[in-house]
Amino acid sequence: MGIVYALLSMLCFAGNIFITRAAMSRLGVNTGFPVVLTVNIAFAALVFWIERLFSGAPFLFHWKGAGLFALSGVVGIYMGRRMLFEAVHVLGPARASVLHTASPVVTLIAAWFLLDERLGAYEILLMLLVMAGLLMAQLQHSRSAPSLIDNRAAFRKAMLLSLMTVVGFGVGNAIRGLAIREWNEAAMGAVLGSAAALICQLATGSGIGAIFDGLRKGSKPAIGLYVASGIATVSGTMFAAMAMHRVEIAIATVVTYTTPLVVFPVSVFVLKNREQLSRRSAAGALLVVAGIALLALR
Repeated sequence: MGIVYALLSMLCFAGNIFITRAAMSRLGVNTGFPVVLTVNIAFAALVFWIERLFSGAPFLFHWKGAGLFALSGVVGIYMGRRMLFEAVHVLGPARASVLHTASPVVTLIAAWFLLDERLGAYEILLMLLVMAGLLMAQLQHSRSAPSLIDNRAAFRKAMLLSLMTVVGFGVGNAIRGLAIREWNEAAMGAVLGSAAALICQLATGSGIGAIFDGLRKGSKPAIGLYVASGIATVSGTMFAAMAMHRVEIAIATVVTYTTPLVVFPVSVFVLKNREQLSRRSAAGALLVVAGIALLALR
């Protein structure tokens, strides 16, 4: 059942890649991201309330587990997802999805330190395979558009976003896995993690007044897309936590981040290859997917 939850999480995050791209083209992320986090909190709280309503089990608060969920929100949601929003804007949904899939490499390492999930030479070789595929897909040359390599400023920005996204999601996933093992409350954990991320965003981003001003001036469809993004992302987070409670954290994370299995076909056949994905890009994605599949079957 854990693999099923991980696959559901993957579908949520894959759909969010496209929702995010559509939303950011209409309303800036500084205004939209707080909307996403607010919806995260509200939707997860609703799920938690429904769980309590039907289960009838007493609720026992676990301080250590709650603290770990909050920390996972700061690292994984605020740092990782916030940077992914920017990565989608710079790299496009297909390449950003490949970037997304590199996070399990960091999760494997973090889980090794936090939970003693040891790595061998085989896993290290597969991590190198995933990173090689990532670079092939991300740093492609294109005749009709400037390559990132040809623009040093864009290249540096892409690399910084890549690093922060991968590390944020990777370490955040390991912390969330540790949290769900301590306290099996995926919905409440999502509430706490999203709340911690929202506090960080309000402390470091635009002020509340600027956010409300942006929402007042922004288009209603764009706000609706950010609301949809909030539901998709928090659903993916809850499903991932539920998977981590049933299978190894590294395995759950690997399955969760196989988003190119959905994103690449949609980009090519539905969006008519509008990001001009080359054979090199597709080959890199296949390497990433192959590496992740082998990690899952190790």
